[in-house]
Parts: sequence; structure tokens; C-alpha cells
Amino acid sequence: MSTASAATVHPGTVLADVIFPARRAASSVPAARQVLARDAALVVGGAALTGLAAQLSVPVPGSPVPVTGQTFAALLVGTSLGARRGFLSLALYTLLGMAGLPWFAEGSSGAAMPSFGYVLGMLLASAAVGTLARRGGDRGVLRTAGTMAVGSAIIYAVGVPYLALAADMSLSQAVAAGLTPFLIGDALKAALAMGALPTAWKLIGRRGPSF
Repeated sequence: MSTASAATVHPGTVLADVIFPARRAASSVPAARQVLARDAALVVGGAALTGLAAQLSVPVPGSPVPVTGQTFAALLVGTSLGARRGFLSLALYTLLGMAGLPWFAEGSSGAAMPSFGYVLGMLLASAAVGTLARRGGDRGVLRTAGTMAVGSAIIYAVGVPYLALAADMSLSQAVAAGLTPFLIGDALKAALAMGALPTAWKLIGRRGPSF
């Protein structure tokens, strides 16, 4: 069995491990440094991808929460990088946004916005979907759908109550403003992931880990 085929079988591997493999070194110290440098680049890249996706924003009438590509990017980062690197990517994204970098939705920053709870939810969701991905949660269509559903549920479980508190809404009002308008979009994002992630694994199995 080839290295690429083995990578598609063992559930402890995520896409980033295969697409960006650490190079072998003559001693363990340089190898460790290479792994650290690779992981740091992946973490920064994941944060940047989330920040860029957050700028794809469409306001929702009657809601302080816009439709963005942010949540999809966060789930994709967590799934592709694994729990630890995915969480660190979203932590970096969150901390820099809180510090004033305008890369939250609609070019905003800081922690005062009512939608900040969704950002916090993404932190937890990235770790959850990354954990599932290491167990093969992105290898098939149905498993990917389940992984995306878990991640989305975590984001809403944090974001909707936070919205209710921050915007002085009842829970039912927060659900109507911060969950219901986004269900169709989430279904479309899940469908995209259901096609993209299993296809990526199939391509890796055919071509090997070198891209």
C-alpha cells in the first residue's frame, strides 16, 4: 500500500498532515523545528483564511448578525488542520480581532458586537470538528455532513445565547434573529463541504501526498 493510500485509511491523519507533510531530517531537533514551523504557518494561514472569509458578508434584515463565509471557513480550518491547530488558528483570529484588527464580519473588531458569541463558538467548534476529522469524520459524505452539523450546532449554542444577552433579546427573539435566517445557508455550506472534503481525500489517495 502506498503512503498516500495509508494516509487515507488511518483516521489519525487530517488533510493538512498529508498535503503539507513535515520533511524528514537527519536528527530529531531539526525535524521538530520543521514541524513547529509548518504548524505555525498553518495556524496563521487558518486565521487569515477565516478573516478573509468573514469579509464575504451579506446583512440580514432585522438581525445584527450578517451572513458570512466566516463560519464555513472556521469549520473548514478545524477539519483540515485538526483540533489543536484549528483551535489555535481560531484563537489567533479571535485575539487579533479583539485587539483591533478589523477582520471580523463586515470589517469589525473588538468584543462589544452582539455577534461576538459566534466567534467564541467557532473556537470550540474548530476543536470539535478537528477531533472528529482525526476519527475519519471528513472521509465520506454522510460523515462530513455529521461533522459540519456538530460544528454548526456548537457555534449556535454559544452565539445565540450571547446574542440574547448582548442585544437584550428574549431567547426566542435571538433564535429568530440569529439562527433561523441562517439555516438554508448552513445547509448549502454543508453540501459544499460534503463534496469538497471527501473529494480531497480521494484525490490524495490517487495522486499521493505531494501537491
